[in-house]
Formats: sequence, C-alpha cells, structure tokens
Amino acid sequence: MTNLPPPWQQPHVIRHSKRLLRSFQHWLDRPLLNLQGSPTAIAEALFNAPFVVVSHGTEADPLLNYGNQAALSLWEMDWAQFTQTPSRLTAEPVERAERDRLLAQAKANGYISDYQGIRISSTGQRFWIQAAVIWDVLDEQNQRCGQAAKFARWKFVERKDEG
Repeated sequence: MTNLPPPWQQPHVIRHSKRLLRSFQHWLDRPLLNLQGSPTAIAEALFNAPFVVVSHGTEADPLLNYGNQAALSLWEMDWAQFTQTPSRLTAEPVERAERDRLLAQAKANGYISDYQGIRISSTGQRFWIQAAVIWDVLDEQNQRCGQAAKFARWKFVERKDEG
C-alpha cells in the first residue's frame, strides 16, 4: 500500500476543491465557505468543514470522487473506499428513483436547494438528510464535470433490521 498524503494535499483534490467552491458560488451566488489562503489551505478547510460535502463524476454510473471528513465519517468509509463507490449506493434501492429525479432536476437548473431524503452508510446505518443543496460542478472551461451536495443537518434513523 502506498503512503499517500492526506486527500487535501493531493493535486487533483486541490483542483477539485476549487471547482466545488467556484461552482457553488456560480450557481448560488454565495460562497460555500468564506476562505482565503493557498489552494492547499483552502482544500484542507473544505475537507475539515463542519458540514458534509460530497461529489460524483459524469460516468454512466457516477462514482463518488470527493467526500470531506464529515462525509467519510457519516458514510463510514475511508477516502480510498469512498472514491471507488458508485454514488447510487449512498441511497437505499427504494430511494434511488427519487434521488435520480432530483439529480436530473439539479442538472436542468444548475442546482436545487432544500433537498431531504434517506441515505445509507456502508454498514447499513440509515440517516435522514435535511436542507441539502445539490449543484452541478463545472470545470475550468465551465463544462459540467459532475454534481455535488452539501448538508449540515442529518439524523440517524432505525436500521430496517431493528425494532
């Protein structure tokens, strides 16, 4: 196993962090975080933000390509596992049609706000997310390169095999 630096120190993550922040500002006309500093310091601040930030790419079955520490903790995965996971697996099968509909709505409009829904961690822990924002991620040429979500409110719900 190679000893990689923390995610926020990796050049592709630094670049993606800038895309996430710039795209959020583009669509919502407000900053995701009020930050100044070096690109690495900004990437570190986003990674350690007190809210969840996740994103996926544009593959036919999109793979997660970013999760900050709050996301990794909530989904109970490390960086390597998280960034190899199809994003559809963050929702239970019964929730996936609604998730797909909302992602399509975000794609059509650039973003949606105040999303809520059930998600599921890698161990089966279900949680209800509230007041989430989903937005299209744009590259340096303003071409769509994925979608991202941010939320700060969630609560755990009973596992289906409990009670």
